[in-house]
Amino acid sequence: MRRGWKMALSGGLRCCRRVLSWVPVLVIVLVVLWSYYAYVFELCLVTVLSPAEKVIYLILYHAIFVFFTWTYWKSIFTLPQQPNQKFHLSYTDKERYENEERPEVQKQMLVDMAKKLPVYTRTGSGAVRFCDRCNLIKPDRCHHCSVCAMCVLKMDHHCPWVNNCIGFSNYKFFLQFLAYSVLYCLYIATTVFSYFIKYWRGELPSVRSKFHVLFLLFVACMFFVSLVILFGYHCWLVSRNKTTLEAFCTPVFTSGPEKNGFNLGFIKNIQQVFGDKKKFWLIPIGSSPGDGHSFPMRSMNESQNPLLANEEPWEDNEDDNQGSSMLL
Repeated sequence: MRRGWKMALSGGLRCCRRVLSWVPVLVIVLVVLWSYYAYVFELCLVTVLSPAEKVIYLILYHAIFVFFTWTYWKSIFTLPQQPNQKFHLSYTDKERYENEERPEVQKQMLVDMAKKLPVYTRTGSGAVRFCDRCNLIKPDRCHHCSVCAMCVLKMDHHCPWVNNCIGFSNYKFFLQFLAYSVLYCLYIATTVFSYFIKYWRGELPSVRSKFHVLFLLFVACMFFVSLVILFGYHCWLVSRNKTTLEAFCTPVFTSGPEKNGFNLGFIKNIQQVFGDKKKFWLIPIGSSPGDGHSFPMRSMNESQNPLLANEEPWEDNEDDNQGSSMLL
């Protein structure tokens, strides 16, 4: 009886957590809906008097708004990609691993299994990266998300504002969402500013639209500052071909720790996220190369092209163990 109550309570808590996890998304959606009403109706249709100015403002606004909402949708509803079946332990291997009590033997078992897989990263102690919750050998750059309760390929971080784990499958969409969010806030701020001044000077009648216009500028500027910092940080990560987790904790390869292990050079680093076809870079459709299970490494790239071995790797000016504490 007591066990049944515990199971029911645990299930209820999980259900409440799922519902509450959507609260940040709901807040963003409500702010966006209000900004749409304030800009389109209170500013363009009520405050702006010039018909030509109204048309131009509305066309440009809706063009940005479409891409802004499209990328936000893709960031939320693109499911994180998990490792395929070949990285999971078979039933026999799982049984052998769990029944083995000697840690050194367990470690050797994982080493033997990993030899058949394209896995080149290790734990800090040099052991094969293994997830005992998902029962799989982690592919390179894969991490277990405690919120999503699963391993995510090329995991960057879990974002409460999209209620999703950002990784290989949706990192491009997340970056585009940040870029269009910055553009959205900047466009609103620049077009609203002149009318903010007019209201401030009393050149326009003090009507209901005044509150919306004044508050719209304040909200746009507030979000712009926070978003441009976050977007700049992720642009730096892309330029170095790092994830947020890799910026905090240097990846360890079979040869040892290497903070530039996945750094292929500026252009190739960008192509690792957006693909090699530039026509798809601004559109939220999947174009990232590979399958998320293995990635080109600097050491392999140098062995294929000896000229790269003479290049000096980019050095971080800051300690990689320090990073922005504010994650979207």
